[in-house]
Amino acid sequence: MAAQDLALQTKYYATKILNTETDSKCRLCQQFDETIGHIISACPILAKEQYIKRHDRVCAQLHFNMCKETGVQLDKKHWYEHVPKSIETSQGGKVTILWNQKIQTDRTIPNNKLDITIRDNKKGICMLIDVAISGDRNVIKKEAEKILIYIKTLQ
Repeated sequence: MAAQDLALQTKYYATKILNTETDSKCRLCQQFDETIGHIISACPILAKEQYIKRHDRVCAQLHFNMCKETGVQLDKKHWYEHVPKSIETSQGGKVTILWNQKIQTDRTIPNNKLDITIRDNKKGICMLIDVAISGDRNVIKKEAEKILIYIKTLQ
């Protein structure tokens, strides 16, 4: 409940709410106010490693669920034990799931490495999955960025 109410003991909370005489800057980056939003999705120090790990775990869970749904034989019983392989094929070869692979195109496209690509080999169609883990404030911005990238790609 404290996290939802933005009442966790961050340096910003101590300075602005409790009126203590402490510096409100983040103890890791020392650049921005240490708010919950900053810690969860905006600290440049955490972005180097921790946010990437969180992103990859979310993608691994999606990958695990897609594999189960399409009939890919899995080594592990639980999603949190799952380590995605670069290429997975369903039994019977109907579906191929690519993990973190560049998509070959007829022209050079920046940012063409998708998190998950699901190809229906019978129909010849693909589902492209590109995941972004952002704070509540940045959801609309991130969605717009992704759409813009794909619109430029199609032009």
